[in-house]
Amino acid sequence: MSPSERSTRDSEPESVEQTREKAATAPHPDDPRKPDSPSDLHGPSWRYALKRAASEFSKDHVTDLAASLTYFAVLSLFPMLLALVSLLGVFGQGEQTAQGINRLIETYAPAELSELLGDTITGLATQGGAGLALATGLAGALWAASGYVGAFSRAMNRIYEVEEGRPFWKHKPQMLLLTLVLVLILAVIVFALVLSGDIARGIGGLIGLEDTTVLIWDIAKWPVVIALAVLLIALLYYFTPNVKQPKFRWISVGALVALLVAALAVAGFSVYVTNFASYNATYGVIGSVIVLLLGVWIINNVLLFGAEIDAEIERGRQLQAGIEAEEVIKLPPRDTRASEKLADKHGELVSRGRELRAELGRDHSKDA
Repeated sequence: MSPSERSTRDSEPESVEQTREKAATAPHPDDPRKPDSPSDLHGPSWRYALKRAASEFSKDHVTDLAASLTYFAVLSLFPMLLALVSLLGVFGQGEQTAQGINRLIETYAPAELSELLGDTITGLATQGGAGLALATGLAGALWAASGYVGAFSRAMNRIYEVEEGRPFWKHKPQMLLLTLVLVLILAVIVFALVLSGDIARGIGGLIGLEDTTVLIWDIAKWPVVIALAVLLIALLYYFTPNVKQPKFRWISVGALVALLVAALAVAGFSVYVTNFASYNATYGVIGSVIVLLLGVWIINNVLLFGAEIDAEIERGRQLQAGIEAEEVIKLPPRDTRASEKLADKHGELVSRGRELRAELGRDHSKDA
């Protein structure tokens, strides 16, 4: 290695060096030395993983990352609502769908959110042109939600201590495809929650289902909703970071934890807002917006905490297998081309800055 190349390498950010080292030395994600299933992970490894996850949550400044995700989540909220309401509007169930979504929000969310979203949802349902609204809503939801998925990818890279190495032409289509899958799963979840009572009977009549079948669906939908929610979170965890992940079952551990904690957090937040806080009295109409932002921010914190758990469980697997992962999680990156290119540009700028300092410093010495 020439002196200039060595100097450039010395000036690279530490994260780029870690990514390069992982690409060269990290074992296979499913190295046979690692525990094969969660039940094979020893008690000390579990305790270490949970303790390390709490520590890394603070070290990675996850609350700041959650704030960024909250922006993109709120940005995609109304296009998503437009798409969801319009989809059933195509079948003549738009107004009933709006009523079902409003009842769902009234049941599980603070009153401030019901006031904020209720009129908007009703207005979307009563406007004409369901087909056009559906196309517009789906396109808007996909584009806005892709920003959320991209931000989630950057957050996951920080959690897994790796730089984004996938080129734009490869990374962006992957995130758009993942976004499409996630939006479809989310739509199915919302439909499953909303399609009950009069709405379910109305749609069941259109497709020839009897009332008994609709009743069975009202009971059986809850396991389906939980399974789909875990799948949605697990897909986010698995495909967004620039690391080659282990078997999918390891990712679902953090997803299940995130779902359970999110349910408890939302319930606790709803009780707090309903019984102790007075955002509307203090802030007026803006109070509803504050409640929405706080609620989404809490959920994003929980999602990222679940990701931290997954990352630290993987660290625990590696440590139990005798792999040196106490400093950095040893998972190989999916790609390093983008990070290498950025590192080269950074090195060139540092070298040019060094030359500039030498030239101007010499002239300054002469003037002095």
